[in-house]
Amino acid sequence: MKLQNILWVAALLIIPGNVWAYGDNSGSGSGTGMCKKVNFSEFSPINNAEVAPHSDFSFYASEATYPKSIKVTIKGQSIPVTVIEKQGGYKVSGKLPDTLKGAFAKINIDARGINQCEVTDGWLVKVTE
Repeated sequence: MKLQNILWVAALLIIPGNVWAYGDNSGSGSGTGMCKKVNFSEFSPINNAEVAPHSDFSFYASEATYPKSIKVTIKGQSIPVTVIEKQGGYKVSGKLPDTLKGAFAKINIDARGINQCEVTDGWLVKVTE
């Protein structure tokens, strides 16, 4: 084997496999890599707040979020939301289901960025009886 071929093989074995990747679609909070511009903020009610059943909730999604991709679930149930374009992003609002009473519930957010990467986030509320 020629020295040049040996060097090519060595280079391929040494370089990590993700060097050529340009983003990370693993989700979890604000995005990373190319997804970093997709984030959620201003959660209402705040994390761990006590709320009544069927209470309103809202949050903001950054302008890098594709608005039609925003999905909210609570305990596996898809929640209808309203998405309104606001300065520098989108205000997303909805209501907790009537069936949640006397339990903690995580409001889960899934969305895609304009470059199609997936980002997830969410927060916890305690629903009173």
